[in-house]
Amino acid sequence: MAIEAWFMDESDGDQRLPHHRSPPEFVSLDHLADVGVLYWKLNPSDYEKDEELRKIREARGYNYMDLLDLCPEKVDNYEQKLKNFYTEHIHGDEEIRYCLEGSGYFDVRDKEDRWIRILIKPGDLIVLPAGIYHRFTLDTSNYIKLMRLFVGEPVWTAFNRPQEDHPARKQYTSSLTEKAGVAVAAH
Repeated sequence: MAIEAWFMDESDGDQRLPHHRSPPEFVSLDHLADVGVLYWKLNPSDYEKDEELRKIREARGYNYMDLLDLCPEKVDNYEQKLKNFYTEHIHGDEEIRYCLEGSGYFDVRDKEDRWIRILIKPGDLIVLPAGIYHRFTLDTSNYIKLMRLFVGEPVWTAFNRPQEDHPARKQYTSSLTEKAGVAVAAH
């Protein structure tokens, strides 16, 4: 099954809830691709030997990898960290996350500045382009195990919104206008 994504409602309720609009408005993989989000469905039980993952890493230059367990029992100052992840921001590089266990949400802004919520579950590998406004939260299970991939040494510097003059943001918005109507395919 493909990844699930939808336009979020405007409520300020618990960030760990789905926040569907009423009625729900689901978002296609093509719409995600239009904003630069790439997606693959892989086998999380065999990630150490997964040939498809190896090919993706090689083709995209992801030569650094680490694993991250996010849950109250394993992360000091858990609530504060989750609050930080949920602050809208960009990065100067792609954000690549592969869900191995558990689940959570990545929220990204589309071209009209609407929030799209992306549910990631085991086997979901997503790539958020540099410069896209986004945030992350766990769902009510309060657990996720992620593989983080990077090109070169890991850099994880968040630049909170507004960042319209940041080079990555400028390049990202420019890429949206250049590829208007041309979908980027992963799977």
